Amino acid sequence: MNRVTGLLVIEAINSNPNGNPDMDSDPRQRHDERGEISPVSVKRKLRDLVDAKEGDVWKIISQKFDTHLKSDEFEIFERRGRDRDAMYEMLLNNLPEFKKRYWDARIFGNTFLEKAKNKESENSEEEEENEISPEMETKGKKRNKGKKDNAEDKNKLVEMEKKLNAIKTGVVQFVLGTSVSPIRIKRYTTTVKAGVEANKLQGMAPFSYRIVEHGLYCMPFFVNPNMAHKTGCTNIDLELLYKLIPYAYTHNPSYVRPYINIRHAWVIEHKSPLGSCPDHLLFEALNPTRKKEYDPKEPSLDISEYDTPNYKLTINDGKQVETELKDFPLKERILKLRDLMQELD
Repeated sequence: MNRVTGLLVIEAINSNPNGNPDMDSDPRQRHDERGEISPVSVKRKLRDLVDAKEGDVWKIISQKFDTHLKSDEFEIFERRGRDRDAMYEMLLNNLPEFKKRYWDARIFGNTFLEKAKNKESENSEEEEENEISPEMETKGKKRNKGKKDNAEDKNKLVEMEKKLNAIKTGVVQFVLGTSVSPIRIKRYTTTVKAGVEANKLQGMAPFSYRIVEHGLYCMPFFVNPNMAHKTGCTNIDLELLYKLIPYAYTHNPSYVRPYINIRHAWVIEHKSPLGSCPDHLLFEALNPTRKKEYDPKEPSLDISEYDTPNYKLTINDGKQVETELKDFPLKERILKLRDLMQELD
């Protein structure tokens, strides 16, 4: 497994790509009025596609591998309605099975595991306080027993931390996505036919429909092979991720997110696990820029206002996809360049 540098170029058209709950679900925006998309929102969409085993995306993509993917080896850990106690028990007592079962744990890691470790640490401290109480100080045998039991608890905690740390940090890390230019947020009041209050024939939701008029976002991501031996992540896990990315938005639409396009999904494979080219040089070669005739400090109205690098791929026999790198300025420093959006069947 080699290091990978990735870049998603995401276009939002009259949509809310990521609402901010601290701002009444306004599209996320930073102090300079550029838009933001959180990594969590993108990972949630990818998880949902895998979790929906009866959905077309999983059914079709899982069959595209030489050996069809087994559903029970690609379950989702971070999902609603999970049995936390059962999952936690598996993590502590059957780590190989845990790694084998949960695809998102192998890929992304889990914050839940850090919380679990903190909980166990707190429990151990409480037990220590209970075992070595002032009353026990006067009773030598109980005191010694308390110290012995506490030492055993600490040993258990050390072993547990080793297991938790095996999955804590994932192989794939998405970075906060930001728009190239500022975004313009539009807020509309919506109405419903049926009233929601007594004696009202219809209802209104003032300024509830909050969208970005137009925005072009860049979201970097990285594959860190150094963590793969801990999480159990494989190249098949990564290839599933790559096959899912083009469908992250088109197959997860919503009322306020109807029109999100991933314009490009660049995946650059380095020549070694350590990396063969600085990430910033790759981003400089792939990041879209505002055309000179447009003010970069003003919101855009459509994609034609941007210069977007577009390195074409060659398709052989309608199946195999090869990279045409002759125009890519860093072609000597990388192993492979892919645009996942050009690989769609």
